[in-house]
Amino acid sequence: MKQETIALHGGYDFDKEANACAVPIYQTAAYLFRDAEHGANLFALKEEGNIYTRLGNPTTSVLEERVRMLEGGTACVAVATGQAATTYAIMALASSGDEIISSTNVYGGTYSLFSHTLKNYGITTRFVSSTDPREYKKSITEKTKCIFIESLPNPSLTILDYKEIAKIAEEAHIPLIVDNTVPTPYLHKPKDYGAHIVVHSLTKYMAGHGTTLAGAIVDLGTFDWKSSNIKSMTEPDMGYHGLVFADAFENYKDMGNSAFAYKVRLDLLRDMGGALSPMSAFLVLMGIETLHLRMPCHSNNAKKLASYLIKHPKISWVNYPGIKETTDENTYNLAKEYFKLDENSEPMVSGLLAFGIKGGRQSGAKFIDNVSIIRSLVNLGDAKSIATHPASTTHSQLTEEELKMSGVGEDLIRFSVGIENIDDIIEDIDNSLKKV
Repeated sequence: MKQETIALHGGYDFDKEANACAVPIYQTAAYLFRDAEHGANLFALKEEGNIYTRLGNPTTSVLEERVRMLEGGTACVAVATGQAATTYAIMALASSGDEIISSTNVYGGTYSLFSHTLKNYGITTRFVSSTDPREYKKSITEKTKCIFIESLPNPSLTILDYKEIAKIAEEAHIPLIVDNTVPTPYLHKPKDYGAHIVVHSLTKYMAGHGTTLAGAIVDLGTFDWKSSNIKSMTEPDMGYHGLVFADAFENYKDMGNSAFAYKVRLDLLRDMGGALSPMSAFLVLMGIETLHLRMPCHSNNAKKLASYLIKHPKISWVNYPGIKETTDENTYNLAKEYFKLDENSEPMVSGLLAFGIKGGRQSGAKFIDNVSIIRSLVNLGDAKSIATHPASTTHSQLTEEELKMSGVGEDLIRFSVGIENIDDIIEDIDNSLKKV
């Protein structure tokens, strides 16, 4: 199936109990065992099936299968939030004394997680501010357990040549994790460029309507865990009587290497409990059904808005990698290489753009206070347009130096362009700028 068809049918045919066409919401905490042996077999991993909704749920399973298919992976684990997805992906690989490498151009919550919270658990993050892939190679040590980047960084939109970073990760035999939240698999597939693991905040474009929180971790099945230095994958797990994940799930149920996904589900999700509710899974599924319609609309609206803003006398700069006028040549060429192209062979890089208003923070606040149909909140990827001032909200915990490293200036407005009529979006912005 092509992406558009997967978005509607992936992971689900019909409900065999009631012949329901739509995915049923299995609002239950636990599931009956046929007998004592059945229950024992499920817990011993001798049989697959539902035990408790923290570990798995039929509604959530459809969502996991759909996201897996969209990303081209071997297995997927849905969790409560995108932040939980990032946290579990790292904690499945690294423990106290280990290191990870991350680009500085990441979401503010991710930066805080890596620089502060994980540090409290003994995991050190080596941040790389350069776009030069060789800088990532220089940061690798014998303690390094993964490299983490965003396919389209929020909010800096600095596209990395991560095909080259993937080669470096492969040579060092460490996994590359890519956060693919902003472009979604409809516009960009990390697997095609050497990634091993994908994480998502499904809350954003995948769900698409700002109604629910959800995250996902996709095992792309492309990493050889057995010969790696990831002890959590290669050494016996005493929580499962000495099971070695790299061996047990090397070619699980003919799906290919799903060892990492099962490590996340059976260890992290079981013990830390960041499970996704069935109702939330259902809402994300409904959003995904229109993903292939919304993403081109978001992107086209963003291009038109960027073209308008770059000519506005009260705007000091605009950053949108999808058109030449608002980005550098290298970034634009990377966007053309990595992202889906429209009918004019221009890259579609979602509806996220950034711009600066002359006058800095005060002018930015004035702008946000005077918009009408545009919403002022900290989400992105909603069908409705959203304006955010990251330096005082999503990135407010970062120091001045960290803000600079993350590409977040005092004047930066992060704008998530919705699917309203573009003329109405522009008129609302123009009316607000008149008051700045």
